[in-house]
Amino acid sequence: MRVTVSTSPNTPGLVVLAVDDEKDGMDLMVERLEANRYVRRVIPAFDATEALRQLGGDDPELTARRYAGKPIVDAVFSDLKMPGLTGMEMAKVLAGFKPSPVLVFITGHGEGNDAVEAFDLGAVDFIPKPCDQGRMDRAVQRVISKLRGDGLVGEAPQVASEPADDEVIPVELAGNTKLIPRSSVRWVEAQGDYARLFTTEGSHLVRIPLAQLEERWEKAGFVRIHRSYLVPINLITELQLGGNGYHVVIGDDERKLPVSRRHTRELKDRIVRRGGL
Repeated sequence: MRVTVSTSPNTPGLVVLAVDDEKDGMDLMVERLEANRYVRRVIPAFDATEALRQLGGDDPELTARRYAGKPIVDAVFSDLKMPGLTGMEMAKVLAGFKPSPVLVFITGHGEGNDAVEAFDLGAVDFIPKPCDQGRMDRAVQRVISKLRGDGLVGEAPQVASEPADDEVIPVELAGNTKLIPRSSVRWVEAQGDYARLFTTEGSHLVRIPLAQLEERWEKAGFVRIHRSYLVPINLITELQLGGNGYHVVIGDDERKLPVSRRHTRELKDRIVRRGGL
């Protein structure tokens, strides 16, 4: 395990807090994190209470970051199910930190409901156990993308050559958690306080309001075309005017979705700024 410590809050490389109450799980998480070239320091904690104690302790580097107005650590990678204070309860505490660290959860079988709630709290990824190196590396990339999006570029190493972040959405399927890549979503339809994601493989109902996804995915190119529909603008192949108003054509299968009068002008402006269809 690396023991290098810098007291500068602006030293390049991520500082990560790893939380797991099981030794084997912790050892694997630390190994995977330390193998990533963008992670500079990993701080282990064997339960959520210890993790919060670490964040509020007198570690020189973490203290310097706190007084510099930086996140105390860049990210917290944590198991969801732990005795005592759970990973979910810890996440609610961390959400109150200003600025707060980026959250990544390590999930086991049957933890789908918790994963969906964690997504609501702003977690950027959910890694199934046991975690392989490629999966961990993608999670680290999502952490970096989130730090950049929040304007904390001083905390994130420059990885311009890396692919753009592709957020994942956890959905519950027969007691298992399935992670749906945002890039596979062709359109989203509102269903009350829920949203149905239509993907290349089918549809999935998630406990997330359409308005929340609209705000969260705006920078990824998703645009509201109707009170009930959200679509990625890069999949719009046509904007057509018919007897009942405008509609868009999505993808090669020419799926048609209505465009409300309220959203027509904004959609046209977005299409023009994008350079047309």
